[in-house]
Amino acid sequence: MIDPLDGFCNIDVNVSVGTIFSIYRRMTALGTSVITADFLQAGDQQVAAGYVIYGTSTMLVYTTGNGVNGFTLNPALGTFYFSHPNKIYPKNGSIYSINEGNYIHFPLGVKNYIKYCQMESGDRPYTSRYIGSLVSDYHRNMIKGGIYLYPETAKNPSGKLRLLYECNLMAFIAEQAGGKAINGEKRIMSIKPISLHQRVAFYCGSRKMVEELADFILKNP
Repeated sequence: MIDPLDGFCNIDVNVSVGTIFSIYRRMTALGTSVITADFLQAGDQQVAAGYVIYGTSTMLVYTTGNGVNGFTLNPALGTFYFSHPNKIYPKNGSIYSINEGNYIHFPLGVKNYIKYCQMESGDRPYTSRYIGSLVSDYHRNMIKGGIYLYPETAKNPSGKLRLLYECNLMAFIAEQAGGKAINGEKRIMSIKPISLHQRVAFYCGSRKMVEELADFILKNP
């Protein structure tokens, strides 16, 4: 599975974009044609997933189910260097990433969580950061600690991001880095796909922040 150019709408303004990829074992026999069923597998069947982020530097971040590692490109030599070993999501964070311009269309639980993020109490208010490239927002939150939110809306009642080539891939990396990814009710990687372009709501990031959000959604679905 691959999203070859995540954040393509940001190309014209020179904002970081990326490539997301995932690998599964095929269900059909070797030597036969690949069929749709080979792709309609739950995320927990992935054997590898990763992303490349094209920003001020080019980085490859990936997992094969045994932790998450990052490599940075030296463009002068065309060589990737092992720069970020055993990446771990901070258990908690102070960043929330969501397109607040769509606030009016969000579910009540998500609206209440955003208000919670903005309240002055303890380590809050949290900082709002939204780039509009999934890879870029995700990468920053994994390093600094935060949560990425892309809820369902009135316009997109099932959510907008694709389960098979956006959400599952990032969820696998998140879990391997100690984070968490849900659709509001379920673990993303436990969802059984029913179509190649299936869309879901997506909440991913530091474990404590995702669990706090889940509580708000449970109280106000």
